[in-house]
Formats: sequence, C-alpha cells, structure tokens
Amino acid sequence: MTASDRPDPLVRLDETTEALGLLRDAFAGEETLGDSLQRLAETAARAIPDADAVTLSVVTTERPRTAATTDDRLVELDEQQYGADRGPCLEAARSLRAVRAVVGEHLDEWPEFEAAAAAHGVRAYLSVPVVLAAAGDRLERHIGSLNVYSRAATAFDPFDEGLLRLFTVAATATIGNAERWQRSRERIEHLELALGSRAVIDQAKGVLMAVHTCTADEAFALLVQRSQRQNIKLRDVAKKVLGEVSRA
Repeated sequence: MTASDRPDPLVRLDETTEALGLLRDAFAGEETLGDSLQRLAETAARAIPDADAVTLSVVTTERPRTAATTDDRLVELDEQQYGADRGPCLEAARSLRAVRAVVGEHLDEWPEFEAAAAAHGVRAYLSVPVVLAAAGDRLERHIGSLNVYSRAATAFDPFDEGLLRLFTVAATATIGNAERWQRSRERIEHLELALGSRAVIDQAKGVLMAVHTCTADEAFALLVQRSQRQNIKLRDVAKKVLGEVSRA
C-alpha cells in the first residue's frame, strides 16, 4: 500500500467515531479495569485503519507491563522495551507526546525494539500517551501508552496521530469508570467481610459467656488475649472457638 492508497481522512474520521460509539455502548458499569483496558485496545484497533495490532502499556512506579493486547505475539515488542528501558512506548509515556515512525529509523536509539519489530514483520508504529483527566479530588494521572503496530511501512500519518489522541482522550472515561467501579466493589467486599467477621465474633462471645459465666466485655477480652497469644486474627480465633464447641 502506498501513501496515496490510504483511506480518505473523512473515512478514517468516521471509523474512529464509530469505534468510539462502540466503546461507549459496549461499556458495562460492572466491568473490571482489566476488561476495560482490553476493550480499549480492541476498539483502538478498529479506530485506526492501518492497525494490525494494539497493545496498552501501563507505566507506573513499578515495572512497566502490557495490560492489554489484540495479538499476544507482539507483547514481545513491549517486553523488549521494558527490559532495555527504552523504546517508543516508553518514550511516549515519559515525554507525554506521540511517537510515530517507520521501523529501521531508530536502530541506534532503540536497537532491541527495532530487532524485535523486524522479526515480527512490523514496519510502522504509533505510540500515544494515555492520561486520566483530573476528577474530583484526583489529580491528572498518566498511566502509560497505547501502542499501534502495522505491517505496512506507509501506515500512520499525522492525521492518524490526531485520531488516536482523540480516541485516547475520549476512552479514558472508560478507564475512570472501571476504576471507580472496582474501588466500590472492593469497599463492598471489605464491608461484607467485616460484617461476616462481626457475626462470627458475636457468636463466639456468646459461647464464652455461657462457658465462663462472664460478661460480653470479658468474653471479648478472652478472644483478644487468645488472638494475641496465638498471633492470629480475631475472626479466626472466633471461628476456632465455634469449631471447638461444634466438636464437643
């Protein structure tokens, strides 16, 4: 494919708009963050006509990782960059600017990535930073980069770069929603665990009150002492007490 054979810009804009619509319509309020990132990668592959594969790199204080991909074989391209601590996805993430080039143009700068890309038949790439906008008391937060790979050297022009930037800005709403849902789910799970623990502890207190003819406060103190002595959680001590009674 030559540059003149590429789809008309208006056609590409329509495809990106359609992909964003699909992302919005498909998003479920109870979707995990991992599922949302995978959906983001898959939809980005539809948004950019020349995309043969898309990966999403998460770059935080810990070691970078590929959180989503449309082609498992190309995760190696990301891994080569993480191991060498250099490459287009890391450059986009750290500079907060898009990186677009043809494979072979950065042999001295990113030799590990260039070698892996050539081995997999990748001829062009486009990496765009992904930044979560500020919301409420949360500051703007950069999470990584969206990486698009193509086997056509003529792929990705400045118009595609603009489309992908537009896509990532709009798509971060999906990530933000998924994060909020995941935090809410974790809080609910913690609350359910706490309520369950309270019920077990109250039952164990009742058993100790009957056995030792003591008050509720004294029974609770017995549980705390046993927890500290055995170095196990109070909930587990209570379960053991109930288990001993059931076996008696």
